[in-house]
Parts: sequence; C-alpha cells; structure tokens
Amino acid sequence: MRRDVFQAIADPNRRAIINLLAGKKLTLNGVADQFNVSRPAISKHIKILTECGLITIKQQGRERYCEAQLDKLREVTDWAEQYRKFWTSKLDALGDFLDNDNELNNL
Repeated sequence: MRRDVFQAIADPNRRAIINLLAGKKLTLNGVADQFNVSRPAISKHIKILTECGLITIKQQGRERYCEAQLDKLREVTDWAEQYRKFWTSKLDALGDFLDNDNELNNL
C-alpha cells in the first residue's frame, strides 16, 4: 500500500513518535518504551512512518535505530501554506471592510 505524509500525521500516536524522534535517535524498543500501547501497535506505526519517509531505520550493531526525516513534512507545509495565504487575504479584506463600515457609521 502506498502511504503519504498526510496519512502518517493523521494519527496522534504517529505524531508523538515524530516529535519524540525529532530530538534524538532511539532504538525501536526505546520508542516503544515511551508509549502505553502494545509493541506490535508501535511497530505498525513505525512501519507506516517508514513507508512514507518520515523516519528511517538504521542498523547499528545489534540495534535498529529510528531517526526522523523532517524534510518530508515540507509537503504538508506547502499544502497548508496555500490555505494560509488564501484565508489571510480574505480576513484582511474583511478587516478593511469592517474598518470602512465603522468610519461610515461614525460620520
């Protein structure tokens, strides 16, 4: 199944995993230890995050370390930015309208 970044960040546990790994690399067990969910559930979340490129897993000796790849979140940022610009312009226009309306009412 092809996954995208939007699917990955839709789940609060996956967002928490990204936040956790944004500051440091952790082993798979180190990630699982931070949550009150089963290890198989964490493994599934890690798999989804890996499939969409938000984390990578690297073997170091006997351990497998997870590391965040935050540049993949650019897709979300770019998507949200278009709506931020749209709504900013609409709200600015509404503010101008209300300011003009208040000036007319005060005459």
